[in-house]
Amino acid sequence: MAPLILLLALVAVAVVTDVTKHKIYNWNVYPGIILGFVVNGIEGSLDKERTLSSGLSHSLEGFLACGLIMLVCFVFFDMGGGDVKLIAMMGAFLGLDQGIEAMLWTFVLGGIGAAIILIWQIGVLHLLSRSFHHVLLILRAKSWVPLTDAERQPLKRWLFLAPAAFAAICVVASGLFD
Repeated sequence: MAPLILLLALVAVAVVTDVTKHKIYNWNVYPGIILGFVVNGIEGSLDKERTLSSGLSHSLEGFLACGLIMLVCFVFFDMGGGDVKLIAMMGAFLGLDQGIEAMLWTFVLGGIGAAIILIWQIGVLHLLSRSFHHVLLILRAKSWVPLTDAERQPLKRWLFLAPAAFAAICVVASGLFD
Protein backbone atom coordinates (compact mmCIF):
# COMPACT_ATOMS: atom_id res chain seq x y z
CA MET A 1 0.00 0.00 0.00
CA ALA A 2 2.85 2.40 0.79
CA PRO A 3 4.37 2.12 -2.74
CA LEU A 4 0.97 2.95 -4.23
CA ILE A 5 0.59 6.02 -2.00
CA LEU A 6 4.11 7.13 -2.91
CA LEU A 7 3.38 6.71 -6.64
CA LEU A 8 0.08 8.60 -6.33
CA ALA A 9 1.86 11.42 -4.48
CA LEU A 10 4.49 11.72 -7.22
CA VAL A 11 1.85 11.66 -9.95
CA ALA A 12 -0.25 14.21 -8.02
CA VAL A 13 2.70 16.62 -8.15
CA ALA A 14 2.93 15.97 -11.91
CA VAL A 15 -0.82 16.68 -12.22
CA VAL A 16 -0.40 20.08 -10.61
CA THR A 17 2.60 21.08 -12.73
CA ASP A 18 1.08 19.66 -15.92
CA VAL A 19 -2.19 21.54 -15.50
CA THR A 20 -0.69 24.81 -14.26
CA LYS A 21 2.54 25.05 -16.27
CA HIS A 22 2.12 22.46 -19.06
CA LYS A 23 5.28 20.70 -17.84
CA ILE A 24 6.17 17.53 -16.00
CA TYR A 25 9.49 18.21 -14.32
CA ASN A 26 12.55 15.97 -14.16
CA TRP A 27 12.98 16.79 -10.45
CA ASN A 28 9.75 14.88 -9.90
CA VAL A 29 10.02 11.89 -12.24
CA TYR A 30 13.73 10.99 -12.02
CA PRO A 31 13.68 10.48 -8.24
CA GLY A 32 10.33 8.72 -8.74
CA ILE A 33 11.87 6.24 -11.17
CA ILE A 34 14.67 5.50 -8.70
CA LEU A 35 12.15 5.15 -5.85
CA GLY A 36 10.16 2.67 -7.97
CA PHE A 37 13.24 0.46 -8.27
CA VAL A 38 14.13 0.86 -4.58
CA VAL A 39 10.61 0.10 -3.37
CA ASN A 40 10.27 -2.99 -5.56
CA GLY A 41 13.75 -4.15 -4.57
CA ILE A 42 12.91 -3.80 -0.88
CA GLU A 43 9.56 -5.52 -1.32
CA GLY A 44 11.28 -8.33 -3.22
CA SER A 45 13.84 -8.85 -0.48
CA LEU A 46 11.19 -8.84 2.27
CA ASP A 47 8.90 -11.28 0.47
CA LYS A 48 9.73 -14.93 1.15
CA GLU A 49 8.67 -16.00 -2.35
CA ARG A 50 10.68 -13.28 -4.13
CA THR A 51 14.21 -11.93 -3.99
CA LEU A 52 15.85 -8.54 -4.37
CA SER A 53 16.68 -9.33 -7.99
CA SER A 54 13.10 -10.39 -8.77
CA GLY A 55 11.83 -7.11 -7.33
CA LEU A 56 14.32 -5.14 -9.37
CA SER A 57 13.53 -7.10 -12.54
CA HIS A 58 9.82 -6.42 -11.90
CA SER A 59 10.61 -2.69 -11.95
CA LEU A 60 12.98 -2.94 -14.90
CA GLU A 61 10.42 -4.78 -17.06
CA GLY A 62 7.72 -2.20 -16.37
CA PHE A 63 10.09 0.73 -16.80
CA LEU A 64 11.46 -0.52 -20.12
CA ALA A 65 8.13 -1.60 -21.60
CA CYS A 66 6.28 1.59 -20.69
CA GLY A 67 9.27 3.81 -21.43
CA LEU A 68 9.96 2.31 -24.86
CA ILE A 69 6.32 2.45 -25.94
CA MET A 70 6.16 6.08 -24.86
CA LEU A 71 9.46 6.79 -26.60
CA VAL A 72 7.90 5.57 -29.86
CA CYS A 73 4.94 7.90 -29.19
CA PHE A 74 7.38 10.75 -28.55
CA VAL A 75 9.23 10.14 -31.82
CA PHE A 76 6.27 9.54 -34.12
CA PHE A 77 3.52 11.58 -32.49
CA ASP A 78 3.52 14.95 -30.79
CA MET A 79 4.04 13.60 -27.27
CA GLY A 80 5.86 15.54 -24.59
CA GLY A 81 9.06 14.25 -23.00
CA GLY A 82 7.63 14.67 -19.51
CA ASP A 83 4.77 12.33 -20.42
CA VAL A 84 7.29 9.71 -21.52
CA LYS A 85 9.15 9.88 -18.22
CA LEU A 86 5.92 9.95 -16.18
CA ILE A 87 4.62 6.75 -17.76
CA ALA A 88 8.06 5.12 -17.44
CA MET A 89 7.98 6.01 -13.73
CA MET A 90 4.58 4.35 -13.44
CA GLY A 91 6.08 1.24 -15.05
CA ALA A 92 8.97 1.26 -12.57
CA PHE A 93 6.49 1.21 -9.68
CA LEU A 94 3.80 -1.05 -11.13
CA GLY A 95 5.85 -3.57 -13.12
CA LEU A 96 5.14 -4.94 -16.57
CA ASP A 97 1.50 -6.04 -16.44
CA GLN A 98 0.04 -3.29 -14.28
CA GLY A 99 2.32 -0.70 -15.88
CA ILE A 100 1.07 -1.50 -19.39
CA GLU A 101 -2.51 -1.61 -18.12
CA ALA A 102 -2.12 1.78 -16.42
CA MET A 103 -0.53 3.24 -19.57
CA LEU A 104 -3.41 2.02 -21.73
CA TRP A 105 -5.95 3.41 -19.25
CA THR A 106 -4.04 6.69 -19.35
CA PHE A 107 -4.49 6.85 -23.13
CA VAL A 108 -8.19 5.98 -22.91
CA LEU A 109 -8.95 8.44 -20.13
CA GLY A 110 -6.80 11.15 -21.75
CA GLY A 111 -8.65 10.67 -25.04
CA ILE A 112 -12.02 10.89 -23.31
CA GLY A 113 -10.89 14.05 -21.53
CA ALA A 114 -9.66 15.57 -24.80
CA ALA A 115 -12.96 14.76 -26.51
CA ILE A 116 -14.91 16.35 -23.68
CA ILE A 117 -12.79 19.51 -23.84
CA LEU A 118 -13.14 19.68 -27.63
CA ILE A 119 -16.91 19.25 -27.49
CA TRP A 120 -17.18 21.78 -24.66
CA GLN A 121 -15.16 24.44 -26.47
CA ILE A 122 -16.45 23.95 -30.02
CA GLY A 123 -19.90 22.51 -29.56
CA VAL A 124 -21.48 19.27 -30.68
CA LEU A 125 -23.42 20.72 -33.62
CA HIS A 126 -20.42 22.54 -35.06
CA LEU A 127 -18.23 19.46 -34.71
CA LEU A 128 -20.82 17.21 -36.36
CA SER A 129 -21.49 19.62 -39.22
CA ARG A 130 -17.75 20.09 -39.96
CA SER A 131 -17.19 16.31 -39.79
CA PHE A 132 -20.12 15.64 -42.13
CA HIS A 133 -18.85 18.30 -44.53
CA HIS A 134 -15.39 16.73 -44.55
CA VAL A 135 -16.78 13.25 -45.21
CA LEU A 136 -18.69 14.65 -48.20
CA LEU A 137 -15.46 16.16 -49.53
CA ILE A 138 -13.71 12.81 -49.21
CA LEU A 139 -16.54 11.01 -50.98
CA ARG A 140 -16.53 13.54 -53.83
CA ALA A 141 -12.76 13.37 -54.24
CA LYS A 142 -12.71 9.55 -53.82
CA SER A 143 -9.54 9.92 -51.75
CA TRP A 144 -8.35 11.47 -48.52
CA VAL A 145 -8.72 15.25 -48.33
CA PRO A 146 -6.33 16.81 -45.81
CA LEU A 147 -7.68 19.26 -43.28
CA THR A 148 -6.88 22.92 -43.77
CA ASP A 149 -4.90 24.79 -41.12
CA ALA A 150 -8.12 26.43 -39.91
CA GLU A 151 -9.78 23.02 -39.57
CA ARG A 152 -6.77 21.62 -37.71
CA GLN A 153 -6.57 24.48 -35.22
CA PRO A 154 -9.20 23.13 -32.76
CA LEU A 155 -7.28 19.84 -32.63
CA LYS A 156 -4.08 21.55 -31.48
CA ARG A 157 -4.96 21.67 -27.81
CA TRP A 158 -2.95 20.70 -24.78
CA LEU A 159 -3.56 17.14 -23.68
CA PHE A 160 -2.94 16.70 -20.00
CA LEU A 161 -1.80 13.11 -19.51
CA ALA A 162 -0.83 13.47 -15.84
CA PRO A 163 -4.46 13.72 -14.58
CA ALA A 164 -5.37 10.76 -16.81
CA ALA A 165 -2.37 8.84 -15.42
CA PHE A 166 -3.49 9.55 -11.85
CA ALA A 167 -6.98 8.23 -12.62
CA ALA A 168 -5.50 5.25 -14.49
CA ILE A 169 -3.38 4.26 -11.47
CA CYS A 170 -6.51 4.40 -9.30
CA VAL A 171 -8.39 2.19 -11.79
CA VAL A 172 -5.58 -0.38 -11.97
CA ALA A 173 -4.95 -0.38 -8.20
CA SER A 174 -8.63 -0.79 -7.41
CA GLY A 175 -8.91 -3.87 -9.61
CA LEU A 176 -12.21 -2.45 -10.83
CA PHE A 177 -11.98 -4.09 -14.26
CA ASP A 178 -10.11 -7.31 -13.36
